[in-house]
Amino acid sequence: MSSDNAAANVLIDRVGMENVNTMLDSLGLTNTRLRRKMMDLKAASEGRENVSTPAEMMVLLEALYRGKVLNKEMTNDFFTMLSTHKDSWIPRDLPEGVRAANKPGSLEGVRNDCGVIFVENRPYILCVMTAYLRNERSGEEAISKIGLAAYRIFDRIARASEYGRVISPANSAKP
Repeated sequence: MSSDNAAANVLIDRVGMENVNTMLDSLGLTNTRLRRKMMDLKAASEGRENVSTPAEMMVLLEALYRGKVLNKEMTNDFFTMLSTHKDSWIPRDLPEGVRAANKPGSLEGVRNDCGVIFVENRPYILCVMTAYLRNERSGEEAISKIGLAAYRIFDRIARASEYGRVISPANSAKP
């Protein structure tokens, strides 16, 4: 997995934590807070964690997807960047070629992954957050299983009529 916490910290310095939280407020995201820089163990030990909820991350991703946060060019760049292949859990078991623009996160006892999965004719947003894990691998596997189950549902819906009859052929790469 690749994540650049140093770059995030530079952006936090340039934009300002308060400005980030004000933008989050403007989107109605009252439970999503930037409270510290990345990997600031002292702030974390003082209880200042960066927090969110799956529901609010889905609202944020939908606002980004619908172009309500960034202009069209920046929105396209954002989803291109998030679509860059990485070792993450939502797309792990998806068929090859399915585009997932996702951002995983991991800390001791925590595994999260949120993103837009671009199923043809039926893109969807999925966010899975786990906590209090004794075995982080089990959290990763759970996210992958949820990712595959969601894909199968949305792929079937995308290929069905409004009455539920599947009318398009199945994806040949489907697991």
